[in-house]
Amino acid sequence: MGRTRECARRLQLTIQWFPGHMAKARRAFAKALPSEDVLIELLDARMPYASTNPIVTELRKHKPCIKVLSKADLADPTVTEAWVRHLEAEGESRRQLTKSGQVVVITSSDDKSAKTKLRIPELCQKLVGRQASHLRPVRVMVVGIPNVGKSTLINLLLGRKVAKTGDEPAVTKTKQRVELPNGIHLSDNPGLLWPKITDDRVGYRLAFGGAISEAALDYVSVARFGATVLLERYPELVVTRYKLRALPSNSDELLLEIGRRRGCLRSGNVVDLHKAADVLIHEFRLGALGRISLEWPEDVTLLPPSEPNLEPDELWADDEADAAVE
Repeated sequence: MGRTRECARRLQLTIQWFPGHMAKARRAFAKALPSEDVLIELLDARMPYASTNPIVTELRKHKPCIKVLSKADLADPTVTEAWVRHLEAEGESRRQLTKSGQVVVITSSDDKSAKTKLRIPELCQKLVGRQASHLRPVRVMVVGIPNVGKSTLINLLLGRKVAKTGDEPAVTKTKQRVELPNGIHLSDNPGLLWPKITDDRVGYRLAFGGAISEAALDYVSVARFGATVLLERYPELVVTRYKLRALPSNSDELLLEIGRRRGCLRSGNVVDLHKAADVLIHEFRLGALGRISLEWPEDVTLLPPSEPNLEPDELWADDEADAAVE
């Protein structure tokens, strides 16, 4: 991943990272957590580490957690299998060291929705304990970054549409709770992003995958980063998708080729890089290039550790600052 790291150093990611509604969601999560029995944390299968929120990891403590790798039909299946093993081992290690709750990792995709609908309630009952679950309804909270599929999962489990979905971040604005046919009480929450990013690669992956509002993005910079990843790890998919005679040597050359072949031109046949970037970003998000993962488990060792421990009191300490950005 040498070229990708160099690309992240050269580019500047300019995003208003933690706006007011995100801070409100963070506080609501910390306040509601004690009354929940199980957490379902949705992760984007294309980037499980980048889509993991350190706040969830630190605050859940003894709560059992089901990590659902969503959009698995868009991710590289071999890489996804490696992530399942990695996250299961990580969860078990954390449980032994910190006495935190059990972690179960599953994948979810459109072509396996029926299996997901059956398995998740069964896992929730099992993690709480059948005897305890018979005493009162099991309370389950669904958490995850924006646009990772929380509302889609709730609609699937309920068997009808009650939660708004959309291919854009921040669709869910407020907390909502529904009751599943088996008696499980399920709550959805607005998406939570990292409170602070210490490595631009994490931010670029989130931006390329669609977890950040498009209004906050520098499209060309994000596309350059994504193009670098594709050239380094999926060159054959790039050549096939854009019908190239040879593999471009860098991200700018790839964007120029895409612009020429897709008619992203200004007067004088000059390539409009923003339009070319738009093509690449949206075709990646739709899965038009093929099944692609943006990070591997071994990449995690190259990234800095997550945020330091966050106690609940700290989550309310910046109320005035949050209000200032709303």
